[in-house]
Amino acid sequence: VQLQASGGGLVQAGGSLRLSCAASGGTFSSYAMGWFRQAPGKEREFVAGINWSGGMTDYSDSVKGRFAISRDNAKNTVYLQMNSLKPEDTAGYYCAATIGGGSRYSGSYDYWGQGTLVTVSS
Repeated sequence: VQLQASGGGLVQAGGSLRLSCAASGGTFSSYAMGWFRQAPGKEREFVAGINWSGGMTDYSDSVKGRFAISRDNAKNTVYLQMNSLKPEDTAGYYCAATIGGGSRYSGSYDYWGQGTLVTVSS
């Protein structure tokens, strides 16, 4: 499975962005998907996850209530809607796929996209 993330950019605090991650080369609906982020000098951290059908989602405490993950299996794409952005959300955002159930642990994911950079100015 190949994953291509897009939609990052520069936004002011309080603004919104929607990230997309397009999958190819596999049966997208077989995979649980996750979004992770990594800021300079910090470890990669879980942001949000969604199961194969979209019926179950999970969020880190730092983004709960502000971010929303969704998927469109017909388009082989997972999305991350990010609202009320804060400067501390600045990071490279990575989508990932796992054939297993969803997880907050990055080591559980089998495939990774190249990342898209989100910069939130104060």
